[in-house]
Amino acid sequence: MEKDTRFDPVVFEMAKVLDRRKAEDIILLDVKKATILADTFIVCSGRSTPHVKTLADELDEAMGRAGVERRRMEGYAAGRWIVMDFGDILVHIFHKEEREFYNIERLWKDEGNFLEYEGTPETDAE
Repeated sequence: MEKDTRFDPVVFEMAKVLDRRKAEDIILLDVKKATILADTFIVCSGRSTPHVKTLADELDEAMGRAGVERRRMEGYAAGRWIVMDFGDILVHIFHKEEREFYNIERLWKDEGNFLEYEGTPETDAE
């Protein structure tokens, strides 16, 4: 797999953590030309409210160990759409139903600015 230079290596590390915990339909969006909110959005789904919360917990813990500080987190109590702010990276973890309803990818997805994450050679070999 060729290295994708649109995204910071931290983005791939986050996607790898989410993938290992069985997040579904992980999409990386390069939004730096579209908004000042962040450079990258990571969007994924969990199968249930506990799964959505587990994905957020695991990502928070793994990034903390890696020295990547989370600034804010919204939506954790309900566990239906959790947004985690890591500065230049916003992670959206949706319950499947909320993701289908809000469909935020349609707002941000543009030709060439996204990657449907399917693992990396390192995670595929594990």
